[in-house]
Amino acid sequence: MRTALSCFLAGIIYAVAVSADAQPAQAARIVLVADQSNAIVHWHDIGAATVTAKAQATATEAEKYAAFPADMATLHLAMYDAAMAIDRRYRPFLFNPADQNGAASLDAAVGSAAYEVLRALFPSRAGEYQQAYERFMAALPESAAKKQGIALGAAAAAAHLKGRTTDGRATAMPAYAATETAGRFRGENPINRHWPGIRPFTLQAMGQFRPPPPPALDSAHYAADFNEVKELGGMRSTRRTAEQLDTARFHSEPPAPYFTRNFGRFARTTADPVEAARLMAAIYVNYTDAIGACLEAKYHYDTWRPQSAITLAESDGNPATIADAAWTPVLPTPNYPEYPAAHTCSVATLGELLRQYFGTDQVTFTWDSKVTGTARTYTDTGALAEESRVARIHGGMHFRFATTAGVEQGRKVAAWTMKHAFMPQPK
Repeated sequence: MRTALSCFLAGIIYAVAVSADAQPAQAARIVLVADQSNAIVHWHDIGAATVTAKAQATATEAEKYAAFPADMATLHLAMYDAAMAIDRRYRPFLFNPADQNGAASLDAAVGSAAYEVLRALFPSRAGEYQQAYERFMAALPESAAKKQGIALGAAAAAAHLKGRTTDGRATAMPAYAATETAGRFRGENPINRHWPGIRPFTLQAMGQFRPPPPPALDSAHYAADFNEVKELGGMRSTRRTAEQLDTARFHSEPPAPYFTRNFGRFARTTADPVEAARLMAAIYVNYTDAIGACLEAKYHYDTWRPQSAITLAESDGNPATIADAAWTPVLPTPNYPEYPAAHTCSVATLGELLRQYFGTDQVTFTWDSKVTGTARTYTDTGALAEESRVARIHGGMHFRFATTAGVEQGRKVAAWTMKHAFMPQPK
């Protein structure tokens, strides 16, 4: 049995050999086992605990702000660039000091970068971070290398914090202009409206991979997908199986704990902090750009959810759709427009990133949900997205055309991310 570390490094070595423009060939199966420890794991978990606590404190306000992907991306980019300032294995993202200092302590650099980013982003928790930082640094021997690492980490953090100072995440939004036009989103104060205005990390613009418009309301395509979710996603559905409902529930956990906890597993698949720094920075940067791109498209098209579409079907002009005023989704519907599906986009972009990263779609990994209290193992990088694509229909939240568009958009973002960042240094 290959160890988690050897599997991880085999994938890394193979991915490095693949040209950025070439279609990756199939490599040996990669089995990712989350049983390792490194400095990236330590500081990721502190950051994840912060954004999870923020989300749990006041769910409505946290969802309106919902900047945790950008916060975690900033944290991991600072750690990545701090590590690259010492190791130089991969190209830096932003911070690139002229003088290479391979003798500096990499763990000290990572810890310093993480500490400076976290206390700047979440000043109310500065005391907690100070204690965590002191404990972390106390475990490292006093030396010139440690001091040099601390200085490098602080400089990397400063560069990334400066780079995101006016990235749009704190922009105040005007009141949402609700409408009763058929097909348009129905709801008050929808969340995440600021995301289309956030500056992406690698994309040229959040709308770069905007999907084509959804099917017209009077089309056969719309009617088919309408009737599918009506039959399978409703509270009173008699066609949905218990297994289908369990899978829908598995994919219904709030984003902050769900994604940070599951993303954190990937940091534990290697003991090498450089490889962990690269993979985690890529995951969070990619996730941030993908969710931003999806939300840009959502608010561009501003389409209604099945809950509105089914109860108001008499207004859609399609004779193949029949209204049901009593229809409700079996699971709560997020308060923002429907198309494309954000959850499906999020897991599809992860799957494609893993495929690009390791050079094969034969990657085995584990994912869990606190809603069901279960974990699932996937043996293909696209399997999680395919499962989510159907689960959101069975949960009554989405039409199939929206989940399909989410998968396609997420994959395009990931391909762009891995072509434009986190590449090996030229030889």
